Amino acid sequence: MRYHWVSILCVLLAIVSIARPGRAQDLPPDDAQRPANPDADKSIRRGLDYLKNAQRPSGAWTLGNGQEAASITSLSVMAFLACGHLPGDPGPYRESIEKGVRYVVEHQQANGLLATNTVNGPMYCHGIATLMLAEVVGLIPDPEFAFKVREALSRAIAVILRAQAQSKNEDQTGGWRYQPDSRDSDLSVSGWQVMALRAARSAGCAVPAESIDRAVAYIIRCAHPAGGFGYQPGGSPNNPRTGTGTLALELCGSHQTPQAIAGAEFLVKPANAPNWTNAYFFYEVYYVPQALFQVGDKYFRDYYPRLVAILLEHQEADGSWLSNDGNDRTGGRNYCTAMGVLALAVEYRYLPIYQR
Repeated sequence: MRYHWVSILCVLLAIVSIARPGRAQDLPPDDAQRPANPDADKSIRRGLDYLKNAQRPSGAWTLGNGQEAASITSLSVMAFLACGHLPGDPGPYRESIEKGVRYVVEHQQANGLLATNTVNGPMYCHGIATLMLAEVVGLIPDPEFAFKVREALSRAIAVILRAQAQSKNEDQTGGWRYQPDSRDSDLSVSGWQVMALRAARSAGCAVPAESIDRAVAYIIRCAHPAGGFGYQPGGSPNNPRTGTGTLALELCGSHQTPQAIAGAEFLVKPANAPNWTNAYFFYEVYYVPQALFQVGDKYFRDYYPRLVAILLEHQEADGSWLSNDGNDRTGGRNYCTAMGVLALAVEYRYLPIYQR
């Protein structure tokens, strides 16, 4: 019954919310901060054109193995949104955005799960897709489809809340893992659920405060005493994990806590500078710029120009990116490209999740 009311409140609040006015744009508006490197705008356009051409007729984007995936589709949709292109606008990417959102909604399972692959870690996919729906929910111009998106979002939130409520030991409580019924947690999966809940709450959905509080407590337990964040409590830190933990704390209202500051300090150490050869490079470039942007310019301005230079250097002639890292290559060229665009678009601040 509790989650039934969460669903009703999410739909009702979203219906009465006022969508952000929008229009398709090629550059940020005058009151937005432009990227430090002017070539970043051109790079973003090339990346978006690649994604547009890579979309399947079904509306989906694929993994590295060619399988259609709601997760990659959601990341691609967010790449367009992050650059100011919205559903319903007469811009070059309108159809791509709308078809992508429809694909995700139409592939929601009966239990509310937003995942096209339910074997290998469906909660990754679910968190990413829920985040996308929360970012786009107030922007759909077709009232009938807008209602379907709101309803899908509310059901997706209920899945996240139920998964968090699974019985776990003290170290693991408050977080999420690969499956909705997992009895342990990890920072990577938890990061996507936290972002989804935070975005949904901003969109007017009823996300219980205690759910956010429990997630924050788990993330803090993943903090390493020497700075940074581990995969699980007691684990060693690296750049992607530290970006995830730092951003999650910042988005949940734990702004500039000792753990977040220690995470930012970890990320700007010379030894942890962005490097094309880093493992999970595109996972890093998604989380770390957002995290440092939220903590403050002192950290962001030290890191970001170096990241932009790397992305510009390694973008391919067709506008795409593809890392040499095996983990990134499993996600595929569409994954790498969507993450690259999202990293470059942090300063645009179009997505609510990017705003301070």
